[in-house]
Amino acid sequence: MSRKLAIVGAFVLLVLGFFALDLDRWLTLEGLKSGQAQFAAWRAQAPLLVAGAFFAGYVLVTALSLPGAAVMTLAAGALFGLAAGTVLVSFASSIGATLAFLVARFVLRDWVQGRFGERLKAVNAGMARDGAFYLFTLRLVPIFPFFMVNLVMGLVPIRPWTFYWVSQLGMLAGTVVYVNAGTQLASIESLGGILSPGLILSFALLGLFPLLARHLLGWLQRRRVYARWQRPARFDRNLVVIGAGAAGLVSAYIAAAVKARVTLVESHKMGGDCLNYGCVPSKALIKSARMAHAMRHADEYGLEPVEVRFSFRKVMQRVHDIIRAVEPHDSIERYTALGVEVLQGHARIIDPWTVEIALNEGGMRRLTTRSIVIAAGARPLVPSLPGLDAVGYVTSDTLWEQFAALDEPPARLVVLGGGPIGCELAQSFARLGSAVTQVEMAPRLLLREDEEVAALARAALERDGVTVLAGHKAVRCEREGERKLLVVESAEGERRIGFDQLICAVGRVARLAGYGLEELGIPVERTVVTNEYLETLYPNILAAGDVAGPYQFTHVAAHQAWYAAVNALFGHLRRFRADYSVIPWTTFIDPEVARVGLNELEARERGVACEVTRYGIDDLDRAIADSAAHGFVKVLTTPGKDRILGVTIVGEHAGDLMAEMVLAMRHGLGLEKVLGTIHAYPTLAESNKYVAGEWKRAHAPRRLLGWLARYHAWRLA
Repeated sequence: MSRKLAIVGAFVLLVLGFFALDLDRWLTLEGLKSGQAQFAAWRAQAPLLVAGAFFAGYVLVTALSLPGAAVMTLAAGALFGLAAGTVLVSFASSIGATLAFLVARFVLRDWVQGRFGERLKAVNAGMARDGAFYLFTLRLVPIFPFFMVNLVMGLVPIRPWTFYWVSQLGMLAGTVVYVNAGTQLASIESLGGILSPGLILSFALLGLFPLLARHLLGWLQRRRVYARWQRPARFDRNLVVIGAGAAGLVSAYIAAAVKARVTLVESHKMGGDCLNYGCVPSKALIKSARMAHAMRHADEYGLEPVEVRFSFRKVMQRVHDIIRAVEPHDSIERYTALGVEVLQGHARIIDPWTVEIALNEGGMRRLTTRSIVIAAGARPLVPSLPGLDAVGYVTSDTLWEQFAALDEPPARLVVLGGGPIGCELAQSFARLGSAVTQVEMAPRLLLREDEEVAALARAALERDGVTVLAGHKAVRCEREGERKLLVVESAEGERRIGFDQLICAVGRVARLAGYGLEELGIPVERTVVTNEYLETLYPNILAAGDVAGPYQFTHVAAHQAWYAAVNALFGHLRRFRADYSVIPWTTFIDPEVARVGLNELEARERGVACEVTRYGIDDLDRAIADSAAHGFVKVLTTPGKDRILGVTIVGEHAGDLMAEMVLAMRHGLGLEKVLGTIHAYPTLAESNKYVAGEWKRAHAPRRLLGWLARYHAWRLA
């Protein structure tokens, strides 16, 4: 801090000294004309000294952002001629601008980024990617004050060397114009005389050069990428979509809606993971488990609790019945009626425009297409645990079929993983009667949530009988006759856990193999590598959903699908960057945990300043009436303002309650607007209004209220 203050102080003293010594009078057109003869005489006597002094003075004026750089550029032409003057000004102006840039970066960038980092995220990303183009454009067009460009660029992520050479190149055209005008100084009556309408138009046309260069560079990159492939003379399809999960279905739907010829290829089940293995079956199981729990605790509602008796086979049958009830929404028949050609088979990309499909019914089919969307989804991650295959396991994909044949829920169940999937399954099976042990390597469950949220989740699971072993690493599985054991390791040493069934719920990994990505050279990491438009190495091949990341949620997959489909079909006209600014998610344990935007943990990690406002749902009338008076709403806002940075809700129907806050964040509505919205009474949704009221109470104008109290007291007299 002391170094920053010293630099600011030095700058202030130099600027004050400049004006105190009346040096600014020499940096006017009149001053330049009146002193031209004297300057010429000095130059004749000591040309190198005068050139060096002029150079240093120009650097100082530019670095301090003082008025007069334009006049000094004219002076360079008058004193040194076009060639020498251009060289002097070009280097001096670029060095001075870079010094101003560096000072702004050192003194102000940390404060600006800390204060406005979230709002500047898109700007920072754009500058990191295309900062040189933006700077070049600004340097070519003289209507932008160059000193402002220097200062603003210091606040964003562009490298100093890039700033320097782009500035020197971008300012060269303007420098030549001004220096050349300076060679005719006697005929110039004002600075405005230099910038004729024709010259301004020329500068504006120059400003288009970076855009043209960018398109040219993009064209050259595409040409290089596609160089080894033979483009078809014509195409069979506008779009081929690989995978019929959420991302694939929505991509195909959008293409059909805009009358494109689209083929959707699915190798297994329509609806993908969400319908068949994830969202739909898990929520059906959660509902059955919740009903069993409610029956056991009926006394909380003034009823007689009952010992729950049920057929686990029927519970699992209900799960499959619900899957079948939802299936028509994602069926081949529905999408065929919408105008989508649906092929069942395995798709492989042969070249950037050709997809080969090995049909499930036999035979091969090749389609040429202008664009391709890869929406292959993800599969459960199975850890490389010694002995795992010997003891057997199920995943969140396979348990629905394998458990369907059981008459009773597993007596002893181990759930590996403390994320949302693991927590939901652990609580559900515990409520259905299994003795559940949940093993998580991290120190707590739900690692992405705030610590208090994780603590509440753990307490909820433990109340339902789950033995939670956080901070325990699974090291191997063992089998002793019919006895199955999991060995875990913690700070206290090893522990052996007996089980009948083991569920692997440690995460999901993108399906990347078998689609031709390796042969095409499309980069893959944990997911397919895409740009902000969801384009891969080949702009006409895009990815969406779990295979693209960064989130593995059905609603995000559908959200990405819009961008993928529109960019695939219309990207040659206009492309849209995928927007992840407001992404909600919910963990469907009881009580539910819902979140959107930042939580306190992430705010601390990113250094984002925020205020935290909290409302306890235990005070909500409807929650009390429902015997659900637990949980809270926590809102993070910009300090001193009602702008919402993030919301966490823990409680009954938290995922549904979050919709209002998502809407507010998406459209820039603050807590004042939420507070001013009428909410029906008594509803759980009132909790959103009450947390807004808590924020308003904390920001009440105390002084004004004091005066109002005096006013009302005076009115009583």
